[in-house]
Amino acid sequence: MSTEPTPFSLNVPDADISDLKERLARARFMESTPGDAWAYGSSVEYMRELTAHWRDGFDWRAQEAVLNSFRQFKVPLHDIDVHFLHVEGKGPDPMPLLLMHGWPGSVFEFMEIIPRLTDPERFGGRAEDAFTVVAPSLPGFGLSFAPGQRRFSIEEIADCLADLMSDVLGYERFAAQGGDWGSFAATRMAYMRPERLIGIHLNLLPLTRNPDAVASPTEAETVYYGELREFLREETGYQWIQGTRPDTLALALNDSPLGLASWIVEKFWRWSDCEGDLANAFDRDRILANISLYWFTGAIASSFWPYYARMHGDWPIPVGETVDVPTGYAEFKVEILKPPRSLAQRMYSDIRRWTVMERGGHFAALEQPEALSREVAAFFRELRD
Repeated sequence: MSTEPTPFSLNVPDADISDLKERLARARFMESTPGDAWAYGSSVEYMRELTAHWRDGFDWRAQEAVLNSFRQFKVPLHDIDVHFLHVEGKGPDPMPLLLMHGWPGSVFEFMEIIPRLTDPERFGGRAEDAFTVVAPSLPGFGLSFAPGQRRFSIEEIADCLADLMSDVLGYERFAAQGGDWGSFAATRMAYMRPERLIGIHLNLLPLTRNPDAVASPTEAETVYYGELREFLREETGYQWIQGTRPDTLALALNDSPLGLASWIVEKFWRWSDCEGDLANAFDRDRILANISLYWFTGAIASSFWPYYARMHGDWPIPVGETVDVPTGYAEFKVEILKPPRSLAQRMYSDIRRWTVMERGGHFAALEQPEALSREVAAFFRELRD
């Protein structure tokens, strides 16, 4: 089988768009639970408004055109067709950068940050900081999913995307950046294939989540472990469902666009620096573009699989092992978990840059594309030949 990339452009059939609108028109809402609107999950009133806009005001074709304005390809790799954006940098010597999303995200997170990374001079930066960006749909997500294909763990995602960069695109060494599962994949690559990585930049630290891991924690570590216990108690219900009975939930979400949107939107609300109003952090249509991509591709079940694999396997980095490639980290204000540097250094032996950001949350590339792009450029600047 040829591993030559084939140009790709997304064109969702009109019939699929009509079917979505018809399903949205038949959406059946429950009554709101008494109390704060978001206290028990998604706000019913917000979901009413979002669904009405999705049905009558949202322009999928406009969002599709934004995606199609970037060079896209598909390539047979690791038994599936991997989708990726490949955007050449505009500068004297652009550095190849693998840019990876997570769950419940997609390549739609990167529409604003890619131009800032590939053409920094256009945004007031330095041409010498340009990157050539490769932004894949993670295997099993969005346009890297097709019915009947095998499922991918994070370890397998990391292997696949490392091969995309090196074996398919010919980059002997490359940079990697990610949040959420993208940070896990970047870290796994750096551990397994350090010779290929120039460095990794993360906006989530995938440290083992054991509140009793350190016998004599510092004050900062004690505070963090308290936050971790609260997170494990109150915020990991979705992980247990997706990691133990993924298909039970996926059947419902694959059939109901309202259900799919509610499941995803609640995470955008809770994990972002939106101060209680999603409009403070996101363009509503970009969120709907992300959700629509999950809907049109039917990839929600496959996107759950890294959780199942994680719960039924080992942590991607064996306990006691270290990641020894240069590492940068941006700690965004309301990230899910913010471990202190003392804990991060136990696994990442070569932390070169650690920046506490003023604004932003879990979806950093979407919430704060300018700030994240500046951080990525600053970190890798010192690693350029």
